[in-house]
Amino acid sequence: MTAPAIEDLLRELTPQVLGTLVRRHGQFEGCEDAVQEAVLAATVQWPADGVPDNPRGWLMTVASRRLIDRMRSDHARRERESVAAAAEVVPEDVPDTDDTLVLLFLCCHPTLTPASQTALTLRAIGGLTTAEIARAFLVPEATMAARISRAKQRIKAAGSTFTLPEGAKLEERLRVVLHVLYLIFNEGYTASSGSELHRADLAQEAIRLARMVHAQLPEDGEVTGLLALMLLTHARRQARTTAAGDLIPLDEQDRTKWDRELIDEGTELVKASLAGPALGPYQLQAAIAATHADAATAEETNWPQVHALYLILERIAPNPVVTLNRAIALAETEGPTAGLALLSTLDSDARMAGHHRLLSVRAHLLEQIGDTAGAYEHYRRAAKATASLAERRYLESRAGRVRP
Repeated sequence: MTAPAIEDLLRELTPQVLGTLVRRHGQFEGCEDAVQEAVLAATVQWPADGVPDNPRGWLMTVASRRLIDRMRSDHARRERESVAAAAEVVPEDVPDTDDTLVLLFLCCHPTLTPASQTALTLRAIGGLTTAEIARAFLVPEATMAARISRAKQRIKAAGSTFTLPEGAKLEERLRVVLHVLYLIFNEGYTASSGSELHRADLAQEAIRLARMVHAQLPEDGEVTGLLALMLLTHARRQARTTAAGDLIPLDEQDRTKWDRELIDEGTELVKASLAGPALGPYQLQAAIAATHADAATAEETNWPQVHALYLILERIAPNPVVTLNRAIALAETEGPTAGLALLSTLDSDARMAGHHRLLSVRAHLLEQIGDTAGAYEHYRRAAKATASLAERRYLESRAGRVRP
């Protein structure tokens, strides 16, 4: 088995082994550290010695032994002896049950901040090392390690049990889980900072986790919608940048480079999600992405349908970014002046004040009505406001094109 295949296998098995271990021993922090040590051992041994016949059982055995060693060292002699007597023989049976979803709910505990939920999910469910997560979010490894450690402590202090919530609490926590996966995907698809426009590894990890949740909750419309949205959006990745890494906007992309398999899969999922009794924001965003994917050229885009979908989305999940995107669709259906009028309603929104996306969209619409001076000013301001070097280069090039 190749090294990439081993890495994929370990990422699949990590949450399964961790879930089983937490269910048995009830201490998330110790179990998570033990599993990470087992995974590290596997990355060293398996390429050299070969993947064992029962890789999940191998990881479970090694992780259990590491946990037992920790328990022995952390207790007094009498307590150590008691623990050792009870756990001297590592159980050989590895249950077939998959506790990944329960584990995901635990990592997305409501007492944690979104940043901590994201980091802990990538560590415990995604199998990424602390160093990898730190690099993804451009923070020092020590900072990320402290964030993850605090997250584990908060979960412990909250007295969380390793069970799925029920009823309304299940629905509420599931929305948090989906939001965390959405954040991970967005950071991968369009990195908030750094030299690269996207981080394919993060986007692919979000898709893998979304597939995992969908496999366990296939009837949930929003779960299906989120997976569809990710697939349809990720399908464009090869057409989004030039060979030099410069951004190519949607209307200028070579659509023959879009991944048709992902688009077909995503489109089918959209249809399935919309067939349910309820309608949520991820389903609507997926429907918008499917509308774009259905157009062979930018000119063939069904903009009235896109605008109608944004109108519905704006009603059920009001958000300034939704309004911003509706302004783009409105400009395509009723002209740039109508789009600019809608954008003006966001000027008093503190969340959008000085945001590079608001500035760049306004610049684009000003350019369309012939106000090159205004467009230049807003492109320049947008370029200064983004931390993404790829976006900055693109916006500076647009500014240079309309410079008075």
